[in-house]
Amino acid sequence: MIDDDPALITVISTALTSENYQVITASDGRSGLNLAQTEKPDFILLDQVLPDIQGNEVLATLKQNEETKNIPVVLFSNFYKPELMQQAINQGAVDYLLKYQIEPKDLLAKIKSLTQESKAEQAQS
Repeated sequence: MIDDDPALITVISTALTSENYQVITASDGRSGLNLAQTEKPDFILLDQVLPDIQGNEVLATLKQNEETKNIPVVLFSNFYKPELMQQAINQGAVDYLLKYQIEPKDLLAKIKSLTQESKAEQAQS
């Protein structure tokens, strides 16, 4: 999870760890990119507004890197900006969620679904 909101990180991390997910967090884009390359997570939840690099830029970098291009990424934001949402989907994000519209249990269901799909695709390759 790449997000600069400690309270949100705590809520999402708690929900995920209660379902036996291991959660790795970064509070800025550069740290998130470094962790993605070294840890190779099954999934990335990426905030659009970060203190150093915008989420779409982080996404573009992830998708250009051979080591991280197949990691499913969901952009997560408080801001409804259709042009940023469309850009993220065009760059390879699997979804773009608005923080104020999703409950932790719904986010958890989405993550479960995406990680299962990703594992099924990797098994077929």
